[in-house]
Amino acid sequence: MPASRLDAIDRQILAELQADGRMTNVELARRVGISAPPCLRRVRTLEEAGFIRGYHADVDPRALGFEVQVFAMVGLDNQSEAALSGFEARCREWPLVRECHMLNGEIDFILKCVAPDLSTFQSFLTEQLTAAEHVASVKTSLVIRGAKDDPSVPFEVLEERLSRSA
Repeated sequence: MPASRLDAIDRQILAELQADGRMTNVELARRVGISAPPCLRRVRTLEEAGFIRGYHADVDPRALGFEVQVFAMVGLDNQSEAALSGFEARCREWPLVRECHMLNGEIDFILKCVAPDLSTFQSFLTEQLTAAEHVASVKTSLVIRGAKDDPSVPFEVLEERLSRSA
């Protein structure tokens, strides 16, 4: 199902689940104004179509002892598809890498990494990341504090855009 085929109720279901993925189907149905059986069918359809990729707890890494958060900007020695996809595959294997994004511009990838301490990150940096095939440069920035960390989609912007085009 393409995103353009989502109706207002589908978007509202996604927004509600995005805010609280643990609510019951009955509560979700009440919030979006439909009965429970069609609500559950819609949720399953959204899951099967890939709009809902999973349900996760928002875990505080620092509370669990992951005190260090680092962004690493990685440049590769070439941008062949083999080098790019090989680096992405390698990133998926490294536990400290929590996000990996390919970019255009001066750097090829930006990685979000977490570690319990600086020495653990430094070991990863020198023994694995900079030693990885095709890695030509790595620049790192240690996160001092976060001002916003919201992985959700801003449905209010979408709704505003849709109301203007209607």
